[in-house]
Amino acid sequence: MKKADFYKINDYLWEIPQTFRQDMRVPARIYVSEKMFDDVLKDKSVEQVINLTTLPGIEKYSIGMPDIHEGYGSPIGGVFAIDVENEEGIISPGAIGYDINCGMRLLSSRLTSEDLKPHLDKLATAIQKAVPSGLGVGRKLKFGIPQMDKIIEGGAEYLVAQGYGEKEDLELCEEGGRAKDGDASLISEKAKKRGQDQVGTLGSGNHFLEVQRVERIFEEAVAKEFGLFLNQVVLMIHTGSRGLGHQNATDYIRLMVGAMRKYGIELPDLELASAPFQSSEGQQYFGALAGGMNFAFANRHMIAHFVREAWHAVLGNSGGELSMVYDVAHNTAKLETQDVNGTQKRLLVHRKGSTRAFPSGHADIVEKYRSVGQPVFIPGSMGTASYVLVGTAEGKEAFFTTCHGAGRMMSRHAAIRNLSAQEIIASLERQGILVKCWSLRGIAEEAPQAYKNIDDVIEVVHNAGISKKVARLVPLAVIKGE
Repeated sequence: MKKADFYKINDYLWEIPQTFRQDMRVPARIYVSEKMFDDVLKDKSVEQVINLTTLPGIEKYSIGMPDIHEGYGSPIGGVFAIDVENEEGIISPGAIGYDINCGMRLLSSRLTSEDLKPHLDKLATAIQKAVPSGLGVGRKLKFGIPQMDKIIEGGAEYLVAQGYGEKEDLELCEEGGRAKDGDASLISEKAKKRGQDQVGTLGSGNHFLEVQRVERIFEEAVAKEFGLFLNQVVLMIHTGSRGLGHQNATDYIRLMVGAMRKYGIELPDLELASAPFQSSEGQQYFGALAGGMNFAFANRHMIAHFVREAWHAVLGNSGGELSMVYDVAHNTAKLETQDVNGTQKRLLVHRKGSTRAFPSGHADIVEKYRSVGQPVFIPGSMGTASYVLVGTAEGKEAFFTTCHGAGRMMSRHAAIRNLSAQEIIASLERQGILVKCWSLRGIAEEAPQAYKNIDDVIEVVHNAGISKKVARLVPLAVIKGE
């Protein structure tokens, strides 16, 4: 691919026409600035956005977000919508990803960073002990298979009924913390066993827990509705469905490879293995996907519970309560009514490494935020800023979707090979950022140098109008797995 293959729609949106390749059913679009353009051509992510356009039932175009980078089948930062009333319209596990409902949860405090400063190290250590992290790491709290079934079908809602967290937490969570179509019978026992001791665990890779400070506010009125103020201490949780989600995706990608032969589906990349949404295989996966989403909602909910316990243990009554701001999901496929050329259609919107961003007044936003729009949380790389944004009406051009992070520029292997974990830690400490990580390998993998500049990414989605900046958050302490 080269820049000349793209048609420039505006300074932040580019299109590859349907005529570019014979098998394209619709055009492909990418949100990116001139400054970042060369970055998107360094891997196969653009080719993967084009491959998405070949999926049966796709509407309008496929989309790549500015944090786009190469993934399994679909790029991370990929978005497309399928007409589910079309019998051919598909669902694709690979286009959703292995970490089903990887997502973000933000908790707010009443403290300022100055209030917390004397207690920060002790708090970070307490959180690291309270929330297990690392590849495959579980916790002593282990759920039996009957309880796992209830989590898969009940999500965070089930945990609240068991005494973990508050009912108000559910009201400030996408889907109310429970995707209604979750069906435990559609998830393998192997997947359930992998998740038994992982409810309330962080995992590895780019997952993290950060103590942050609200450094800047761009939209005062919206920030106030979200409960945010300048120099406030907030806590951000980033993780997903752990081993259960990974096994779930593995199981259904295998099923879909067989289903493609059955339904005569031909695609340029087998990693996009799909089945018609209305087929038995499509419906089975949709129920299993919802179950994986529920497990992830429950995981973040339980982490928040243990973070609150650590917060109270260190700060006592002086710390006040940690309140939910919101919980957003990535790596999903959701049935939504969207505008397609002036007609309202029921679509299955696949979002892989991208975030739903509904505008003010949308019926699917929680009541508390309906007047201002859905909160969106975009984390940067380790030690860099994160952002709170809000959905916009202009976002309908992107199926009300925005990006989900900074986006990798360097593979994990390359980062480990080329970067020094000790130097990264020293650099972060010079910036006043504490790092708590069980493994130096994890530090190198997630170094800021391995990612795109988060400020550049945010400027694209903000200037393109698909979400608007509300607040910039900077880290005080980073807690990671290996």
